[in-house]
Amino acid sequence: MNSLLYALIEALRCHRWLRLLACAFIFSSLGNGLTQVVVFGLLLAWSAPPGLLTLAFLFATIPGFIGSTIGEKLCSRCSPISLLILTEGLGLLALLFPLLGVGYHSVAALLAVQSTEALLSGMSWPALTLLFKRGLSEAELPAATCLENVIFASQVLLGTGLGVVLFQKTSVFTLLAIDAASFLGSLLMLWLAGRRFSAPSLPPLEEEEAPAALCWRTLTVRQKRSLLILPSLAAVGSPAMALLPALAQQIHPQDAAGLALPLLFARSMGQLCGPMLLKKESLTRFAARTPRIIVCLGIFLAAYGMLPFLSGWMACALGMIFIAHLASNILFAAGTFGVLSSFHLTQTASASGKAWRWQTLSASLFTSIAAAVAAGFGSVAALYAVSATALVMVALIVHRYRE
Repeated sequence: MNSLLYALIEALRCHRWLRLLACAFIFSSLGNGLTQVVVFGLLLAWSAPPGLLTLAFLFATIPGFIGSTIGEKLCSRCSPISLLILTEGLGLLALLFPLLGVGYHSVAALLAVQSTEALLSGMSWPALTLLFKRGLSEAELPAATCLENVIFASQVLLGTGLGVVLFQKTSVFTLLAIDAASFLGSLLMLWLAGRRFSAPSLPPLEEEEAPAALCWRTLTVRQKRSLLILPSLAAVGSPAMALLPALAQQIHPQDAAGLALPLLFARSMGQLCGPMLLKKESLTRFAARTPRIIVCLGIFLAAYGMLPFLSGWMACALGMIFIAHLASNILFAAGTFGVLSSFHLTQTASASGKAWRWQTLSASLFTSIAAAVAAGFGSVAALYAVSATALVMVALIVHRYRE
């Protein structure tokens, strides 16, 4: 067997620190997903306008730019595990924002927790990538790619799954208490992982070369494409994902939350299952071939474009979202693997930080445009116009840097 799932299972069997790290981020993702349910559930319950729902996604994106810069700098001064523990501790403190939002009916506080999570995610991404590069061999890097997708999907798969069941059956304060407990569990697992972490194939930290700066002109075509895949995915995917709650509001205004939250759950199921369809050797081929990138993005956009026509068929709408994110996260896996495999250890934190910042800028730009178009012409028109335009631009860019 040579699937990514099998590679992940083998790596987890070999490295106890990796098992503890996976548990830590599953705990953390559970909490982040619950926070997302609280934020969007309350915004929908308070009948927030479509423009604000889209901007909520934007506020959950932009601070990641600053966070990735901070994380990249801190990776050269402290261990990746220490940085991850710091971000989880700050994430626990950030739960004060939704408490204020509920207590004072404050939309600003709800948006603040989204921004804080984005900042901390940006900080943790270079640390997580560097940790994988230090602790795993080259042959085990596909397992790291698969684990990153599991972490990414767990935020909604676990947190939203639990939130969908509990949101209208229990108080928001109970959900936030579960959220806090998940962060405490994550902190414990990270501390244990730090004690078990070892990288026997690498020289001692004091003998490692200093982090190397990246210069676009000196990068190979493969390295350039690796840095461009995630921003390309963000350009096409972020407007559609940002518009998802507004689309649910337009399709089913009587119970927008009842439709939006299951759609978020279907989204995460696709995110989780997509990379599992890949074989290890397929990751390099997907990153290197322009038609495969465009096909994945085209499937994603076509599936989202079907949603306005499926107002009476909820199961079909869920299926379309699932298919869309099968395609998008195959591409996400190819992009993350490209960054891990294409750069030297001394460049890994810088490369992952740069890819995250470009992804953030791309998502912010196209989401802002989508919010403006949605405010004037509706969420459906915004979906078609903005994401389709982004797809054409991406096709031209990746063709320019084809191998």
